[in-house]
Amino acid sequence: MARAMARGWGDAVLCSDSGSGRAQALAAELGGRAASSADVAAEADVVILCHKPYQLKLVATEIADRVTAVVSVLGGVPSAELSSAYPRAQVFRLVPNTPVEVRRGVSVYAPHTGHGAYAIDHDLEREVIALFERLGTVVTMDESLLGVALGVSSVGPAYQALLLEAQVDAAVRHGIKPAVAAQLVAETMSGTAELLRTREYDTLTVRREVTSPGGSTARGLNALEHGGVRAAFADAMDRVLQVTA
Repeated sequence: MARAMARGWGDAVLCSDSGSGRAQALAAELGGRAASSADVAAEADVVILCHKPYQLKLVATEIADRVTAVVSVLGGVPSAELSSAYPRAQVFRLVPNTPVEVRRGVSVYAPHTGHGAYAIDHDLEREVIALFERLGTVVTMDESLLGVALGVSSVGPAYQALLLEAQVDAAVRHGIKPAVAAQLVAETMSGTAELLRTREYDTLTVRREVTSPGGSTARGLNALEHGGVRAAFADAMDRVLQVTA
């Protein structure tokens, strides 16, 4: 996720890692430099936490006394826990998805009223939101619903890729070359997403516009319903929430 966000912003980076070499590779790709966590914390106005969730206390031990603002994209780490680890810092929690790399991502922002020793800095909050708006859409949501949001947007790229793969396989089975099938499906997905935006995300309207009674689309939709597509997505959400709750 760190690499996806950095590529989306396209700016020179000041970054660190735990010794994997990824920070150096990212700096070589985008410009900037890799440094120690302590140096990053000392030099940056806002530190973005992209490490593994279980490393929260370890990283905070190194940098908590050096930062005044942190943005966390750590899955499953609530704002209260972040504030406990960074009691003197402004804390902002967002959950982005991987299309931020091409500036078409969705980042869910969960406002947190308790920011350690400081009252919330609304100017800084607007700056953080604007930073993520450069990567796509920012949706503000109560933190209690963040797990559900993760079950839609964060895992969504994998679901969409699976749906694309299934449609490509079906087309290939009937004679279309894989590359052509992939182009047809991917561009149709992209165009449909844009069409839904113009229709204020009214999926029923979009379906009705392309579905004539008894036609091929109606037959295809009936097959998908019979195959349990809705139940499969409902089950997938339940499975995701078992982990994120």
